[in-house]
Amino acid sequence: MTSAVSIPTTKTTWQIDPGHSSVGFSAKHMMITTVRGRFNKVDVTLDLDVDNITNSSVEAVIDAASLYTGEERRDGHLKSADFLEVETYPTITFKSKRVEKVGDDQYKLVGDLTIRDITREVTLDTTFEGRGKDPWGGERVSFSARTAINRKDWGLTWNVAIEAGSVLVGETIKIELDIQAIKQ
Repeated sequence: MTSAVSIPTTKTTWQIDPGHSSVGFSAKHMMITTVRGRFNKVDVTLDLDVDNITNSSVEAVIDAASLYTGEERRDGHLKSADFLEVETYPTITFKSKRVEKVGDDQYKLVGDLTIRDITREVTLDTTFEGRGKDPWGGERVSFSARTAINRKDWGLTWNVAIEAGSVLVGETIKIELDIQAIKQ
């Protein structure tokens, strides 16, 4: 009779520190200026192998209604059926599929991004920013990640044509994350 042998893992669970993290986005307005926003309610869980980050995984749930750009009317429009339709689709999710090492502390985080029940694979250029102890005895890690998506791939097609053949809202949405997580 063979007994099961458990292989030790260095994977641990880490939760986002919302006070020291940000999930932001930006888009072109009238194709001449960049408008930035953020989501204020985000839950990120990392199953992190600090000895081999490629053996890690990430899941994130964003409260779509927590969108904030600093302009109330714009926020309302972005939350409406023209864009995120937060009443029907209250969350945006990301679930990693794999992590690929591309250099010192540089990774490609590949996963599924779901917006309005449409799921597409995205790749985030990710940097491991560091690891350390906080003054209260906790352990923290930090990552930054960047990507760009075409909003039309998620059914976000609303727009208005303006002078000289341009449009009111650019198709490319840049996504920027700065995440600090605490070991659980």
